[in-house]
Amino acid sequence: MTSTLPDALSVLSAMITPAVLISACGSLIMATSGRLNRAVDRARELAGLFAALQAAPPGGEMLDEERRMLFAQLDLSTSRSRLLQRALARLYSALGTFVGTSVAIGIVAVSGRQYTWLPVGLGLLGAALLLYASLLLVRESRVALAALEAEMDFIWSQGRHRATPELLNLHRSAEGGFFRRRRK
Repeated sequence: MTSTLPDALSVLSAMITPAVLISACGSLIMATSGRLNRAVDRARELAGLFAALQAAPPGGEMLDEERRMLFAQLDLSTSRSRLLQRALARLYSALGTFVGTSVAIGIVAVSGRQYTWLPVGLGLLGAALLLYASLLLVRESRVALAALEAEMDFIWSQGRHRATPELLNLHRSAEGGFFRRRRK
């Protein structure tokens, strides 16, 4: 098969498109790996705190409330870790599929046009995997936000119980201005 310069350039141009998606997958893999590491570290930290509280003698309503909060946080943190693991697996699959797409484009260019369905199919599969991984990451970020809001609500509740009357009055006077926030 004789190839002209325009044909060669079109093949190279077609091979660059998956390369951009490969780069995007690589960036998402790095960010997701970091998120997974933080989520696993957080789950381990919560498990240690929960175990320490379980070993402590009964300490009343506030201690029970803290145990419930830590247990709920542990559940959310492990859910986040599982979602991130699934997203990471899909991102690696998408990465491999996009590499396969690039290789298939080169093979089709050399062997003829009869296998054009191969790079198109691989490209669509890679895009679908990338979309699914993105949806998992969106879901994980919502779980992370729910965990953060629940923990901040607990911390605020504990702060209100432990604050002196002077601090509570100072806060109430500042609530009308800059410090006004949604509190439960």
